[in-house]
Amino acid sequence: MTTNHGTRQAGPAVGILGIGSYVPTHVITNKEVAGPAGVTEEWIVRATGIHTRRRAAPDQATSDLAAIAARQALGRSGLRAADLSLVVVGTTTPDELVSAVACRVADELKCSVDTAAFDVSAACSGFLTGIATAEKFLRGTDEHALVIGADVYTRFLDPADRRTVVLWGDGAGAAVLGPAAHGHEILATKLLSDGSRADLATIPAGGSRSPATHETVETMAHHVHMDGRAISRALIEWVPGMLDEFLKENDVDKSDVAHAVLHQGNAKLVAHLGGMLGLDNAHLHATAPVYGNTGSASVPVTLHQAEREGALKPGDLVLMVAYGGGMTYAFTLLRW
Repeated sequence: MTTNHGTRQAGPAVGILGIGSYVPTHVITNKEVAGPAGVTEEWIVRATGIHTRRRAAPDQATSDLAAIAARQALGRSGLRAADLSLVVVGTTTPDELVSAVACRVADELKCSVDTAAFDVSAACSGFLTGIATAEKFLRGTDEHALVIGADVYTRFLDPADRRTVVLWGDGAGAAVLGPAAHGHEILATKLLSDGSRADLATIPAGGSRSPATHETVETMAHHVHMDGRAISRALIEWVPGMLDEFLKENDVDKSDVAHAVLHQGNAKLVAHLGGMLGLDNAHLHATAPVYGNTGSASVPVTLHQAEREGALKPGDLVLMVAYGGGMTYAFTLLRW
C-alpha cells in the first residue's frame, strides 16, 4: 500500500468556485440490458439498486461530455477559459491513447497555450486525484484550475457480462478551483494505492502489454473485466480504517461531517459502505440508482446534484471518497 498524505493545507486556501455536470440524454433501462446479460430486471435492482443509466451518443467521445460539464463549471465560477492555468481530466476511457482528453478539452474551450493540460489515470478515483493534484498546483497562488472527471464506459462493455454491463453508464463532472475567498474551501486531500490488486478491475488489451490483435478482439479483451465481489471485500477491509486515519490526521470527528459523497460503484454498495463508515450524522448522497456507475464522473456528478437540490449549506463539512481500479483510493474534505 502506498500513500500520499495531504493534511490541512498551508498557505492561502484553495476552493471550488463552480461545479457542473453532464449525463447523456439516452437512457438505458434494466429491460434493455437484462436479456443479453442473462438476468432479469428484478435481479439487477436486487443486486445493484440501479434502475437506469445513460449512454453517450455515437458521435460523443469522453472529451465532448467533459467539455459540456466544464462550460457549466466555468459559468458558475464567473471565469473564462483564458483565466485557467491548468486543466486536469480524470479518465480511463480517453478519446484515444494519445492525445490527452485534457488537451482536447482545453482546445475546445479555447484556453491559452499557457494553460497546462494533462490526464490522470486513477480509474474511478480520477476526479479526486485531479482535485488533489490541482490543489497542490494552486496553493500559494492566485491562479485557477479546471478539474474534470469523465468516462464513456458503455463503449467497453460486454453485453453478455452481467458483472459489468448492468453497472456502468456515461457522464462527466467538473469543478473550477481557485482562491477560496467565498467558502467552498478544500481542507484536506489524501491519495492511496494498492497495486497488488490491480487485476481486480481492468481492460486487459489495447496497451503496450497486449496491443490490439484479431485474438484480443475476438476474446473481448478490450472490454471491462472486473471481479466485483473481490473489490467489495477489499473496500470493506480497507476503506473504514483509511477514513478513520484521514479524519484523525485532520482533527475531524465523524459527527461533524454533514455530507458524504462516495463513488457510486452501485447503489447497494454505496448504502452498505456508507453504513460501515459510521457517518451517522451525514447525508449520504446517491446518483447510482438513476445514472449507474459513471466512473471518474460519479463523485462530481453526485456533488453537483446535491448542490442543485439545495442540500449543501454554507459551512457544511463535505467528505468525498472514491476508489477505483489499480486499486486507487482518494479522500477529500471540503468546507462548503
